[in-house]
Amino acid sequence: MKIEMTNIKKSFGNNEVLKSISLTINGGEIYALLGENGAGKSTLMNILGGIHQADEGAIMIDGETAQLHNPVQSQEAGIAFIHQELNLINDLPVYENMFLGREPKTKRGSLDLEKMLHETEEMFKKMNIQLDPRKMVGDLDSSYKQTIEICRAMMTNASVIIMDEPTTSLTDSEIERVFEMMKTLKSHNVGLIFISHKLQEVKRICDRYAVLRDGVLVSEGSVPDVTTDDLARFMVGHDVRTEPLAKERNLGKEVLRVEELTHHPFFRNINFSVKQGEVVGVTGLLGDGRSELFQSIFGADDISSGKIYIDGEEVKNNSTIKAINKGIAYLPRNRKENAIIQDMDILENSSIATWPKFSKAGIINNEWHLKKFEDLKKTLRIKMQDPTDSILSLSGGNQQKVVLAKWLATDPKILILDNPTQGVDVGAKEDIYDIILKLADENIAVIVLSSEASEIIRVCDRSLVMYQGVIQGELIGKEMSDHSIMNLATGGELAEERSEK
Repeated sequence: MKIEMTNIKKSFGNNEVLKSISLTINGGEIYALLGENGAGKSTLMNILGGIHQADEGAIMIDGETAQLHNPVQSQEAGIAFIHQELNLINDLPVYENMFLGREPKTKRGSLDLEKMLHETEEMFKKMNIQLDPRKMVGDLDSSYKQTIEICRAMMTNASVIIMDEPTTSLTDSEIERVFEMMKTLKSHNVGLIFISHKLQEVKRICDRYAVLRDGVLVSEGSVPDVTTDDLARFMVGHDVRTEPLAKERNLGKEVLRVEELTHHPFFRNINFSVKQGEVVGVTGLLGDGRSELFQSIFGADDISSGKIYIDGEEVKNNSTIKAINKGIAYLPRNRKENAIIQDMDILENSSIATWPKFSKAGIINNEWHLKKFEDLKKTLRIKMQDPTDSILSLSGGNQQKVVLAKWLATDPKILILDNPTQGVDVGAKEDIYDIILKLADENIAVIVLSSEASEIIRVCDRSLVMYQGVIQGELIGKEMSDHSIMNLATGGELAEERSEK
């Protein structure tokens, strides 16, 4: 299948989102669609997926004009859209999820479970996937859920599959599994549109690329002909910094110390301390226990044994309210599930953590919260229209900044950021790094939890590397490298790493 999108224009009110975009996607190629959040990628793909209609322009499929007025017509034309938020039901087995919305029936009108199971087994065999179709989806890891979505698209006879940030929440091994599936699809002459902010992955897996910026196609070409620096520059319109950003600063007193902190089976015997103005990274492989560790420090989870000290005083953080009152703020890793409240507006999302603190007789002081938010909006460079707009009207990067504003409004001593740049674009990522360093300059202790070694190396003064629930080692300054972090994250010894230097 060959898809040609020609002179596509789209506006929402006075906001011109797409400005005469023309693209060609061929079968049997992996096509990267890149751009910052708000560049127009989602709108363009929603037009191809039949969710929106273009104001002007045409879509041609194999040389014939296509009418894609709704998702059903798009699907019938051979186009499948795998969204970032997977549309699966955890309480159903795999084979029933494969047929959601198009369940076959027996002559008696009941679900033809036998046919569903058989066809799922045949599809898995064709795609060389080792997975029991009878397993419950809720028992699978994220990569297998992506696998189900891809196979479901194939079962609708899709010739082009749009994949929106498919690797955002996956481990390295899970990403490899998805990439193998993509290669298999390519060998079957299926075209793949790969939307991602991970430029190293684009270089690894994609054949051609297109970059949108402010609704304009600014660059298009062959992936082997460009570098990741080139792609980043096309996306933001200027060179993107890659050098380490951490710098020497005068650290203040110790603000956080934990001793022998344990919560089976997630982490055990954890000891570390953090000073004012220090940026400490905590990294490892997914499942190493770091998120559970800091959720416990924040009072969102239990502690089996051990002690927590803030400003030298032992505290019992057995609730998040107590932790907030002691000066701890925690930005969780999954923005959509654990950070934003989708039914609330921007101002409400930015202020909810301080409602109890700045309310009288149960009445929220909206005037104070609005003033505080306006100050933080300037500091964090949040791009938005009106504070009363839905939080969902913002790009992922700006949503993340609103969540950060919520916690900065509490005036924390200790700010814990769990994967702070997950799912945000290159420009927003640099903004967040600048914010982290500015907060450290203001004597706030910042703890960055991240699976990206490059992120830890760029912004942190030192890093704690976890392995299977313990701190395997500590790396300081120039000791931090991709190799040294991976060595510890896979169970290597610090002495081995230092002896190599």
